[in-house]
Amino acid sequence: MGIFSRLTDIVNANINSLLDRAEDPEKMIRLMIQEMEDTVVEVRSAAVRAIADRKEIVRRLGQLEDAQRDWAAKAEFAVSKGRDDLARGALMARRKLAESGEVLGTELAAAEEALGKHDADLARLQAKLEEAKAKQKALAIRMQTAQKRVQIKRTLHDGRIDEALARYDLLHRRIDELEGEAEAFEMGKGRSLEQEFADLQAQSGLDDELDALKRKVSGKDDTGANGQ
Repeated sequence: MGIFSRLTDIVNANINSLLDRAEDPEKMIRLMIQEMEDTVVEVRSAAVRAIADRKEIVRRLGQLEDAQRDWAAKAEFAVSKGRDDLARGALMARRKLAESGEVLGTELAAAEEALGKHDADLARLQAKLEEAKAKQKALAIRMQTAQKRVQIKRTLHDGRIDEALARYDLLHRRIDELEGEAEAFEMGKGRSLEQEFADLQAQSGLDDELDALKRKVSGKDDTGANGQ
């Protein structure tokens, strides 16, 4: 594949479409970037040669112009000396140089056009290369994100989280069983004699306090009645 046909393919390529069709997008974009960088080097080399050609043409045109001026001066000198034959020969030489200059002028125009095309191609290729590199960074981020998501999914589905939740439930079940076991020890037991006496004493104390409170209230009522 020639440099310019390859360049056209690259510049016209839709990077997103290429990546969508690629089995390995990361590898695809690496290869594409490498291809672009190689093409940039080749286009620059071609531009260097075109610049050298233009400089050579400009130099030769300058030499032709100097030679034409020289033959024009010689023709004028021959006329001043009455040598029309020499003047005619000098003018003929000057005309041939002018014709050569016209040919070189056409070559110079072609060289200028080629340089303009190289410049435009390099600008488009650089823009596409920057786009590809930007896609490469974005693709790397997407790959990392996808890998993390896959890792999380694998963690969720490898049973470890289910096992952890099961152990948590089991812990609560064990606590419930221990509390039930403690409560079970109290079940079926009658009240002891000591407990009965303790309740009786507590009740007796409450009765005494209640009687004292009634006497106090009753005494206040009597005092109030006497005062009236």
